[in-house]
Amino acid sequence: MPDPPRPTRKVPAMILRTRGLLLSESFLFGASTSAHQTEGGNTNSDWWQLEHGDGPVKEPSGDAADSYHRWHVDMDLLAELGFTDYRFSIEWARIEPAPGRFSRAAIAHYRRMVEGALERGLRPMVTLHHFTVPRWFAEQGGWTADAAVDRFARYVAATAPVIDSGVRHVCTINGPNLVAALGGATGPGTGMPPPAALPVPCRKLTDVLIQAHRRAVAVIKDISPEIRTGWSVANQVHQALPGAEDVTAAYRYPLEDVFLQAARDDDWVGVQAHTRTLVGPDGPLPAPREAERTLSGWEYYPAALGHALRHTARVVGDVPLIVTENGVSTADDTRRIDYTTQALQDLAAAIADGLDIRGYFHRSALDAYEWGSYRPTFGLIAVDLETFLRAPRPSARWLGRIARSGVLPLACP
Repeated sequence: MPDPPRPTRKVPAMILRTRGLLLSESFLFGASTSAHQTEGGNTNSDWWQLEHGDGPVKEPSGDAADSYHRWHVDMDLLAELGFTDYRFSIEWARIEPAPGRFSRAAIAHYRRMVEGALERGLRPMVTLHHFTVPRWFAEQGGWTADAAVDRFARYVAATAPVIDSGVRHVCTINGPNLVAALGGATGPGTGMPPPAALPVPCRKLTDVLIQAHRRAVAVIKDISPEIRTGWSVANQVHQALPGAEDVTAAYRYPLEDVFLQAARDDDWVGVQAHTRTLVGPDGPLPAPREAERTLSGWEYYPAALGHALRHTARVVGDVPLIVTENGVSTADDTRRIDYTTQALQDLAAAIADGLDIRGYFHRSALDAYEWGSYRPTFGLIAVDLETFLRAPRPSARWLGRIARSGVLPLACP
């Protein structure tokens, strides 16, 4: 199936000469969501069980944004705002609710989402695994079980009706380095921890996730060799303080670089960047005391994206890059615009310097469940959790205009 038509771009020549970088027509410009964070009612997943147990999660996901039923509203808004692409995940726990038993209804649902995106002129990027797994998979050992890779490959094969036509980009696993760092769990329990608190992954679990990714790529290529496959690494933007260069490299390799190296044979690699990690002689440090903090508790650091893109390019070589997540959790939408402006300026500078960057997806399209709390608001679109009313923020209209124009802002000389 051919790509859907893109909105016509009208770009004043003055902007091209003095203030912006013109993107190619094939550049992906959209926003991201994930299934568990937005769909609601994901009762068969391991995270639903975690939310309703005696563990540290005190705020369950519940109905979330009810996007399982309101996905068409979300896509209508994104298309109207001017975005040309939409990254969303499909939920393994819905598609395979019991081992080897596949839900035709769930598969048909996600296929309707793909077709709905195409009908609206949105090119879908589909993520197959975004932290959550079926409850039965977790109970049988999760990613540490001997059969984990085979089980994941079986699920990927079952997604063929969803992705076999009209889907040009598939992400196998979102944030595999976070999954590995958290010991195969799907999240930290009370929201994503600050980068300095992430433990170093064990090598065995890292190897399993790399094997699962490679098996998934092979399965997808059997479904359709035209699909461009990759995975998305959560870049930590490690920055060494004086005298800590070797410590930084030793910490960064198992938490990030080994996953980037595994992408060297892929069609593309995803870059996720939100903040930075300072590293001293004794290891990762908390954010500076004087730093502005986001609602996630992270340092407000819009330069993260530029650093992440350049580091990723150094590690992967000539593999194309796609920004799969970049954004900030804040109650002040002007800070979201300020943050994203610098991120886009750094993105433009990286492209101008010759980096092969094929797309940008903002995190996130909607306010969503942030792994234990609804307090951190990343959304371009606000969601009322009582009525499910969607309300695009000024940042959504601002970023949508940039997406429609196809011109990235340049930093002032």
